[in-house]
Amino acid sequence: MIGHFKRMIGLAGVLSIGVVPVAESACPDLLKYEFTGLNDGKPLPLCQFRGKVLLVVNTASYCGFTNQYDGLEKLHDRLKEKGLVVLGFPSNDFGEQEPGSDKQIADFCRLTYGVEFPMVSKTVVKGDKANAFYKELAKRTGSKPAWNFHKYLISRDGQQVVAFSSTTAPEDKALLARIDEFLIK
Repeated sequence: MIGHFKRMIGLAGVLSIGVVPVAESACPDLLKYEFTGLNDGKPLPLCQFRGKVLLVVNTASYCGFTNQYDGLEKLHDRLKEKGLVVLGFPSNDFGEQEPGSDKQIADFCRLTYGVEFPMVSKTVVKGDKANAFYKELAKRTGSKPAWNFHKYLISRDGQQVVAFSSTTAPEDKALLARIDEFLIK
């Protein structure tokens, strides 16, 4: 009986050891970054979005493209049940068009455009000081943000990344076609 018990404990130990690496490996390398959430200041690990299609957008409150918040929120709301997550990255990198604090940015987005999609704390997305996630996105696509509301679309498995310029509206047919393609895979 004691031998059986030891084997059961040993088996449980092997199983629990095997579970940890599987869970860690389930997160694509591209999503192994963590930011701070804009609204609550809590950690926002990107691995929580594994298995989802991500539309990553660097945003700004005082830009000619700021009205894209409306379309991004509608897109997120319409397709979130199918697996799309719009993820905002407020940045003051272009024309100093995001000068506010995280609270000011969050209030502006919520009150002006009803934004409910997840957003990170204000960050740098261009140049040598760009956050590591944005550096990797630029490396994989060969496309660095040239202005606010540059978009990166990431496949569910984190292996495919496609870039779209700031002038690509959330309703753009080419963007919507790629989102649909990634949602089906």
